[in-house]
Amino acid sequence: MPTLAYHDTIAVLDLGDDENRFSPDFLTAINAQLDAVLADGAQGLVTTGSGKFYSNGLDLDWLLANGERIQWYTGQVQALLARMLTLPIPTAAALPGHAFGAGAMLAIAHDYRVMRADRGYFCFPEVDINISFTPGMAALIQAKLTPRSALASMTTGRRFGGVDARDYDIVDATAGEGEVTTAAVALLAPLGGKDSATLGAIKNTMFAGVVAALTADAPSQISLPQ
Repeated sequence: MPTLAYHDTIAVLDLGDDENRFSPDFLTAINAQLDAVLADGAQGLVTTGSGKFYSNGLDLDWLLANGERIQWYTGQVQALLARMLTLPIPTAAALPGHAFGAGAMLAIAHDYRVMRADRGYFCFPEVDINISFTPGMAALIQAKLTPRSALASMTTGRRFGGVDARDYDIVDATAGEGEVTTAAVALLAPLGGKDSATLGAIKNTMFAGVVAALTADAPSQISLPQ
């Protein structure tokens, strides 16, 4: 489960050393850690993973066993994405390995992304596993990526390595083995000290349409693969 540490004033949230799928318990734990980060007065947040995955996204096993709760589950996932998108401190996702599906969306919801140059893939596999994007998820990706990058990543299922992801402006920088979190912390260090209320208000204004789409109480649901 997620664990929290600090590099000076920058909080580092390790999502775990497995696939870090978004089970209900995982989502609850992430939100509890975000509460702690804000309560501690951190001046930045880096999220990362300690295994071969940053996150493999949706917990499809749980979804298939709890199909009647799909709308509730979609709401929980999208609420986390909206929260990360508007968190009132600078944020960076440090990707030491694979980021797939909703895991890649969580990375996109951060302000910045650093990816290992020689290992791992960034991928929206939805088109290949017959899961459509909800309006909120599509709005999030399109708000953070260029039209070229959104088309290349959303409609093809392409697996971007670190260098390719950087070339497509999906990530901001790449780093070597064992250096991804350090690079993400260094990226955020000069950005600390901003007034959190002001920064939060700016992000909420910038991404008002995305937040509305992610948090709308509408029957938009994730379609499960057949």
